[in-house]
This record gives sequence, C-alpha cells and structure tokens, in this order.
Amino acid sequence: MKIFGYEPVITKKDLQKGQKKKVEQASDAKQTLLRIWQLLAEQRLLLIIVIMMVIVSSILSLLGPFLIGYIIDAFIVPAQFDGLERYMAGLLIIYVLLSLATYYQNVWMIDVAQQTVYRMRTTVFRHLQSLPIPFFDRRQHGELMSRVTNDIETVSTTLNSSIIQVFSSVLTIVGTFVVMMYLSPLLTFLTMLIIPVMFIALRWITNRTSKLFKLQQQAVGSLNGMIEETISGQKIVKAFSQEEHVLATFRTRSEELRRNGFWALVYSGYIPKVMNFLNNISFTIIAAIGGVLALKGHISVGTIVIFTEYSRQFTRPLNDLANQFNTVLSAIAGAERVFAIIDETPDEDVGKQANTLRGDITFEDVSFRYNQEQQHPTLQHISFRVNAGQMVALVGATGAGKTTIMQLIARFYDVDTGNVLFDGVDVREYTRESLRSQMAFVLQDPFLFEDTVANNIRYGRLDATDEDVIEAAKKANAHDFIMKLERGYDTVLSANGDDLSQGQRQLLSIARAFVANPAILLLDEATSSVDTVTELHIQQALETLMEGRTSFVIAHRLNTIRKADVIFVMQQGRLIEQGSREQLLAQNGVYASMVTAH
Repeated sequence: MKIFGYEPVITKKDLQKGQKKKVEQASDAKQTLLRIWQLLAEQRLLLIIVIMMVIVSSILSLLGPFLIGYIIDAFIVPAQFDGLERYMAGLLIIYVLLSLATYYQNVWMIDVAQQTVYRMRTTVFRHLQSLPIPFFDRRQHGELMSRVTNDIETVSTTLNSSIIQVFSSVLTIVGTFVVMMYLSPLLTFLTMLIIPVMFIALRWITNRTSKLFKLQQQAVGSLNGMIEETISGQKIVKAFSQEEHVLATFRTRSEELRRNGFWALVYSGYIPKVMNFLNNISFTIIAAIGGVLALKGHISVGTIVIFTEYSRQFTRPLNDLANQFNTVLSAIAGAERVFAIIDETPDEDVGKQANTLRGDITFEDVSFRYNQEQQHPTLQHISFRVNAGQMVALVGATGAGKTTIMQLIARFYDVDTGNVLFDGVDVREYTRESLRSQMAFVLQDPFLFEDTVANNIRYGRLDATDEDVIEAAKKANAHDFIMKLERGYDTVLSANGDDLSQGQRQLLSIARAFVANPAILLLDEATSSVDTVTELHIQQALETLMEGRTSFVIAHRLNTIRKADVIFVMQQGRLIEQGSREQLLAQNGVYASMVTAH
C-alpha cells in the first residue's frame, strides 16, 4: 500500500536535550500530517475508540463540577437532603467513568502510537537496506542515524501524548468557557486574568524540565548502536547479501524499544504538572470575589464551587496546548526527514540468478565517474579479460582507479559506458544478491560486528556449521589466536573488533571469506596495515584462499603480488600496462620504475 509520496526537505536539528529548542518548520505541514494520519489509520478502529473516549471524558469533566454546584444549591444550602443520595451516587459514577475513560484513552493511544512508530521505523530501516551504495556515499551516517532514531522518537512522543492533549484541550476549553460565561461573565473575566501569568510561568518551566523515559532512552541507545554498526558496515552487508539477517536483528531490538516505550509512556502519564500554585491563586480570587457576590445575592454558593473547579479545568488545557505547540511542529519536521529517506528510489534488484560462476571477467571499454560533477572520469576506456582462476594484481598511485574497478565488479555501482561481463554475460543481467553471493571481500580495514567470533566468521555464510567455521579459521591461520581468547569462538567482540589487533581482525576477515567459499575474491590492500611477521601469516592464508579462484588484489607492497598471473598498472583512471611480472619488468616502463623505487 502506497502511503508515502511528497517533496522532502532538510530541516534544522533540535538543540541538545535540556536546552531551549528551536521550532523546526516543515515545508509542507498539511501533506506531512496527511501521511502521518494514513499511518495512524491502519489502526482505525482503536483510534476511533480513543477519540470517543476523549469526547466522553471531556463531557464528564464538565458534568462533574456542574452537578456539584447543583447539589450545593438544591440540597446543602436549603438543608433539604431528600434524594441527595441519588445525586451523590450519580456524582460518584461520573468520576469513576471519568477516571476509566482517561486511563484507557491514554493506554490505547500509546498502543496506537507505538505500533505506528514501530511500522514507520521498520519501513525506514527496510528501505535503507534496499538503497544503493551511492546513497550512503552522499550522506553522513550520523545524519541518517538521527533520522532513523531521534526524528522518529520526536514523532513517537508527539503521537503518544499530543493528539489526545490537543483534542481534549480544545474540547475542554470551549465547553468550560461556554458554561462559565453562562453562569457568570464577571467571574469568567476574573478567571481569565491569571492566564497571561500562567503562560509566562509555563514557558519558564517547560524550558527547564528534565528528561523523561529513562528506560526508553536505554532501548534507543541500543538500537542506535545497532543501526550505526549496520550503516557503517553497509558494504559488508550487501557484499555477503545479509540484508534479511540484519533486518531480523533490527526487528528484535525495535520490538524491545516498542515495549519499553509503551510502558514508559503509560507511567509518565501519571506525572503531575507543577500547576498547584497558580491554580490556588485563581481559586483564591474566585472564592473571595465570588463570596462577596454571593453575600449580595448576585450568584449562588453552588456557582462559586462550579467556578473554582472550572477555573482549574480551563487553565490546565491551556497549559497543555502551550506545551504541545513546539512539540507538534518539531514532530512534523522530523516526520518529513523520515519520509525523505522512504521517498528515495530503491535499488531494483532484477535479473537472473548467478547460481554458479566460473570466474571469467571482462571489461569492454568501461568508463565511469561517481557523479556528474566530476571534471574527469574516475575510469576511462578500461578493457581487459581475466580467465577463471587467475590472480590479478592492481597497482598504481592512490586515486588511479584500482578500488573503483573492484566496486564495478561487485556492482556497487554500474558503469557509465561500456560493459562488465561475467562468463560472457553482462553483469547487469544478474541480480546483485546472487552475484555477490559468488564473491568474498577482504578489505584493508575489515569490519567486525559486536558479536561472537564464530558469528563474525559465519557472516560469510549464515548456514555454516561450527565445524565449517573452525575449518575456515584454521585455513586462515586464525584458529590459534582465537583459542587463546577468553571464551574462544564464543568470545563477544567489541564494536568493530577494537579489542583485537589489526592483524587478528584481518585474519577473521579472511576466515569469513573462506567460509563463504566464493568463486571470485576481491582483496583491497589486505596486508597494508600490519607488521612484517603478521603479513607473512596473512599472506599464507590469502594464498590458500586464492587457490582455484579468480582473484583481484590491490597492493602497494609489490613483493606481495610476485605470484600474480597478470598485473594491471593503473594511472589516472587508465590501464597503461598489463602483463606478468617478468613481462612488465622487460618493458622497463612504469611498473619497472615502481619496482626500482621500492
């Protein structure tokens, strides 16, 4: 069902919590509110019940004081008590029903809001998994996280409380004002005098209130960590086609946040606002002047009692409306930022399945640039053919285009002109998921998740058994150091494996590639950040890994590519030399100069 479709904007962020917030203005508030309403409407029945409860509670809150005033004038003042018990029973029923209506409208609205925000959050995260790599290149990960967490939480807070408060406040203010004017215009005017003071006091208070929802914030922090980790490792997620896996993990943590948020908001509804002082002043004014009017026979005692109660009911919704104004506008702006992500065009993964690739790779006059603003293409007229099982080394200065060739092979990007062929078939005819399932990546800076060692290795193939994981670790020369860890393969790593050395992280990355058992290997400077001894261990593991597989290796240390079948020399986006090591040395060209310089 299509429920999203509008022109997004980029809005300002809220200032830090605890400080005064700037109101974020949404560019198309009506359209954004309509889309939020369409989300809420998915629970139409429960929402209608909530609205009915608000109407009922508003009527009951007006009826109670009016009945009290009537009882005083009809029974207390004339000291006539016949039939009083029926009115007292009726009054008791009114307040019991009012309490029940208020309680259930809050609980049910929280349920509606949390379910709505849960769907919105899941929709955004699922959509992020379908977006192409260029989308993440154009945006800061922290800014994306702010949209997925902070902006959605702003919407959540508003849906939980503001909808009921705004609707109930408007009904209460209108109803109370009408009844008060009917009973006594003079006392109504006196009640209005306290309102300006109340607004000033409320502004001062609301700008200094402390945080609520501590338990909910803990769940938000956990979810933030998982989202940041997934977005930072998006290439690994896509390279090993683990979108569904991260979605399952996300659903679990998001469900925990929904539950915590539900109960935090239920209990927070009982927190009273600091309004007693100003309400007592209003009570004093009405009681004093109303008493004088009663003595002179202008109004009844019951009317004074009604006014004291109505004055409280009149100021409370004004307070709520003032508090909700900035919150609602910020929520609209936050919702726009969320919808802007959902409106991004997803990466359509269509084509046939690349079930079994031999590993023949051909570039036919390929040119490519990352964006149209680039003055010069990143790759210019690249042509080559690599046979299955060959080891290809890419060398050249930084920015020569080596990594870009890897990106095109993995189809993180599509070429501007020319063709990339796998086994003679254009790469665009395969689905990205099936294509990447035939590949494994070992990057210069390997990414590890905050999970066990075994699960980090198993990320290459989730159905791998424990025996497969151990065998892969042994082939990668990682088994010995893993067994020295506190819990061996069950050791939980810190974020990105920061509690391991660079070499150990790299060995786990190689083990992950082993367990994937790919037809094609892409190695991006896998040994550039380690010492010589560790490099030997990594090099031995890589040589074992590359046996019988088509391999592309980027390396600045030329001694690590001596066994390459063919070497491509890149310069400013062009392939200027290619051949075996001996052939290139015999040409006495750029590669020979690089060897001499080393």
